[in-house]
Amino acid sequence: MGGSQKVPDTQESQTVFAVAGLGAPVEIRIDRWGVPHLYASSRQDLFLAQGFNAARDRLFQIDLWRRRGLGLLSEVFGERYLEHDRAARLFLYRGAMDDEWRSYGPDVEPAARAFTAGVNAFVELCRRQRELLPREFELLGYEPSLWEPSDVARIRSHGLHYNLGEEVSRALTLRDFGPQVEELRRVREPSPHRLRLPEGLDLSVIPDDVLRVYRLATVAPWAAPSAGSPPPSRAGLDGSNNWVLDASRTATGRPMLANDPHRALTLPSLRYLVHLTAPGLDVVGGGEPALPGVSIGHNGRIAFGLTIFPIDQEDLYVYRTDPEDPTRYRYGDGWESMVRVTEQVPVRGGNDAEAELWFTRHGPVIRRLPERNAAFAVRAAWLEPGMAPYLGSMNYMGAESAEDFTEAMRAWGSPGENQVYAATDGTVGWMPAGRVPVRPGWDGTLPVPGDGRYEWAGRHEPGTLPSARGPQDGWIATANQMNLPPGYPNAERTVTYDWYAPYRYRRIAETLESRHDWTVEDCVGLQSDYVSLPARSIQPLLSGLTSDDPRVAQALEMLRDWDARLSADSSAAALFEIWFRRHLRPALLRSALRQLLPADRAEEALVRILPAEDAAADARVDLGLLLAPGDRLGPDPAREVRRIILDSLAGAFAEAESLLGGDPGSWQWGTLHHSLLRHPLAELLRERTGSEPEWASVGPAPRGGSGDTVGAAAYTSAFRQSGGATFRLVVDVGSWDESMAMNSPGQSGDPRSGHYRDLFDAWAADSAFPLLYSRPTVEEHTERIVTLRPAPEGP
Repeated sequence: MGGSQKVPDTQESQTVFAVAGLGAPVEIRIDRWGVPHLYASSRQDLFLAQGFNAARDRLFQIDLWRRRGLGLLSEVFGERYLEHDRAARLFLYRGAMDDEWRSYGPDVEPAARAFTAGVNAFVELCRRQRELLPREFELLGYEPSLWEPSDVARIRSHGLHYNLGEEVSRALTLRDFGPQVEELRRVREPSPHRLRLPEGLDLSVIPDDVLRVYRLATVAPWAAPSAGSPPPSRAGLDGSNNWVLDASRTATGRPMLANDPHRALTLPSLRYLVHLTAPGLDVVGGGEPALPGVSIGHNGRIAFGLTIFPIDQEDLYVYRTDPEDPTRYRYGDGWESMVRVTEQVPVRGGNDAEAELWFTRHGPVIRRLPERNAAFAVRAAWLEPGMAPYLGSMNYMGAESAEDFTEAMRAWGSPGENQVYAATDGTVGWMPAGRVPVRPGWDGTLPVPGDGRYEWAGRHEPGTLPSARGPQDGWIATANQMNLPPGYPNAERTVTYDWYAPYRYRRIAETLESRHDWTVEDCVGLQSDYVSLPARSIQPLLSGLTSDDPRVAQALEMLRDWDARLSADSSAAALFEIWFRRHLRPALLRSALRQLLPADRAEEALVRILPAEDAAADARVDLGLLLAPGDRLGPDPAREVRRIILDSLAGAFAEAESLLGGDPGSWQWGTLHHSLLRHPLAELLRERTGSEPEWASVGPAPRGGSGDTVGAAAYTSAFRQSGGATFRLVVDVGSWDESMAMNSPGQSGDPRSGHYRDLFDAWAADSAFPLLYSRPTVEEHTERIVTLRPAPEGP
């Protein structure tokens, strides 16, 4: 297991900066893996130094984060981004900042002020010392901006938001094809769950593009298809694994915690590892570089790690508008006026543009359809005070005990999270948290009329969510699966009906349960486990099947004798993934749809219900049709299953030959499945400068896994990995220096740094490096020291 070779930074090994606002010097020790360890004499100085250091390593990334979130892309990139800027502004927090800061408690606003002051100090330094400015600013011809403390709280559209897309997908499928087709699109849990069309909802009025503005706001514009259509929903791409083991399950007799969040693969990484030390606080782990604090890690007393707990925090409201005035909508017995907000959007190379924003009592208006006397708005819990994504981690990262930690989590807002924790006293536990709206008499699975019949009635109290501590089996794991315990009254206290597929969790569970001698290295290995439970479930169906087609016979032999591991060097893995996703799945769904619809309508419906190619997808519908088809595949389902398997294998084998050559013995999954990281503005850099810098790409590297494996690796139609865990953490509770981490491609976002891509190869090889904690160990592995000193006061 080990780390990458030491790569010296391009700057001096010792650097001193004078920083305005510091009360005393702060020492930053950067270890050989690029992790900064910050030592300050006060929390004020610590968070100011965190902001300065985040800008030192990630200035272009966090500047872009701020511009995208505030709707200021057009100011530097031109009018093509006006739609994105208008959309982002619709989804800013627009309440009183006093209410916002108060929602987090007394410590968050001072930390945000210090953090943004630190960012600004580095921006000002770059303006004086141009050599410190990241290359992107020079190539694209603009300057980094100064921050306001409110920026870290007002920006909400970078969070993880899902349910609105599911509501609309359900509504459009019901509108066009009916409830039986919707049952083939997605599984709902807890089951059984019958869809109930809200009284007064006219499905026909909902346009196909109703979520265009919402998606422009919540998905980065550089993730959009080149054709200019709005980016797709990212549902299914973002997930996570985590688990805790108590002392009875480990070789050391100490608890362990593991966490590997799954997000889109980016350059630089979404997360940033940092160690923050000041009187009363000594925390190390990962957070988002634009925010103060740490959200995943440990503080020397308790370790903590999160996965998505997919609370339904969104609703689409459908309004009947006044034929005489489309800015008025029916509410109760009368008409209510929308609120109009007009803002000026600066545009590079042109005049400022006017952004006209409309709001109802429920939230931002994302679509108006005056020709149908209709309008549509989003109500989102994450637009309420105290709901800035991950900012609430400031309240728990200093917890001194399991009780402190769980009490702090009661105030957590967004996104919904499964938090697992492990303390030095041996306590391990699970606590889901997040704001759960109360929907009296309705469940949030479909859009609802906005006329007052479907209002939220506050929120469920935090104590109403289930939790666990001291598990009898000695372990707890979550992987976004439906983990409400038996008897939980979801009909009365609905969390959601849109959970992730259970396969990652089931594989983690069977593996954790199999032994009592877990080590840190073993947990790192499990984070990259590539066993496909869908593949293992399908293999028994291949037993006894024969074919006169030699290619199909060979395919059957390859898959029957395979260990169901999607290893990068596996030929059977390559065949299975080509077969399952590109041939078997559509064949099964097509057969089921033809029992319900005429052939031409079945093909139209197939396009609607096939999972997005680059999402993690969900094999539950496919496996249900294969293993328990009932009458969904016609009067002789066993015969139909055999036909589908054999016919689709023929097509898959032929495609594998065209992609990988005629010798199946030479096929490898990693030849197709790969990671290639791209700078978000690579294309714009090429457009502006005539060429693309070498550092705008990292990779490619062969990869194992899929969206169904613990080592999550969702991929596009071109087999390029689109999602997964570039950040991983395993904590040895109580022997902190034995902990391991990964943050690919590197800690720095500055292409001139030796830590820009130094971890990519180790990550691609499923390795990890030591996450250091004790001062002597940090000093032993220090590569560079950055000292921040108070700047002399000006005249």
